[in-house]
Amino acid sequence: MKLVRYGKNGEEKPGMIDADGVLRDLSGHVKDIDGAHLGDAVLHALSKVKPDHLPEVKGNPRLGACVGNIGKFLCIGLNYSDHAAETGAAIPEHPILFFKANSAIVGPNDDVIMPRGSTHTDWEVELGVVIGKKCKYVSEADALDYVAGYCVINDVSERHFQTQLTGQWTKGKSCDTFGPTGPWLVTKDEVGDVQNLAMSLDVNGKRMQTGNTNTMIFTVAQIIEHLSGLMTLHPGDVITTGTPPGVGMGIKPEPVYLKKGDVMELTIEGLGTQRQTVGEDA
Repeated sequence: MKLVRYGKNGEEKPGMIDADGVLRDLSGHVKDIDGAHLGDAVLHALSKVKPDHLPEVKGNPRLGACVGNIGKFLCIGLNYSDHAAETGAAIPEHPILFFKANSAIVGPNDDVIMPRGSTHTDWEVELGVVIGKKCKYVSEADALDYVAGYCVINDVSERHFQTQLTGQWTKGKSCDTFGPTGPWLVTKDEVGDVQNLAMSLDVNGKRMQTGNTNTMIFTVAQIIEHLSGLMTLHPGDVITTGTPPGVGMGIKPEPVYLKKGDVMELTIEGLGTQRQTVGEDA
């Protein structure tokens, strides 16, 4: 299934994308696409709903983040071997963890707004993992059983804030609008091999990132095993799992960063496409 949330910011309704790409309203079956409705029983029930029995949503409504009321927004850094190589960083021994503030979360096609003073705002196409049931101390072998589904995330990053303002990476990752999520949550049964998904990101129509989840240093299952050994993961928590090469920071001889009016378009195989226009804060 492809599950969505549509409507004005803060007033999103649950929906489903049918086989013909038509948006259908799910309000008669669930209140939201959030942690309370991502367990196996609810997803199984939704899978039995016939899309053509659901009301068609007319027009072209805004899509919100595909998961509502996200609990923790956990991020893994330097998790692609080819991205680590382009940045000159050593391969980490364990997954590098940082957090993105929930106030950064926006819809997949909402504008990305550079904060005041930003000169180093960068793009990162990433695979998002949505937890479907509570897990702690899970093994790598069992880890994917706790996943509700997957989505596209743009881990937008202000590199100066990230690396030059004393402290953790979170400073450059948590600016408002720096977490476009969606367009839809694709349930794990529809994704196939999550460790073999093509990924890309264009800026103004020029291909900047091309990659595949098969170059992850730590697989999705290994990441869940690691994180669940540190903290309990709850339904509706989101993990974004790192980016392939081609970020602006890694361009030679000089890095290239976003500017007002730029358009980012990013896609992961089977998970849909996001498109954001860059603005700047007043």
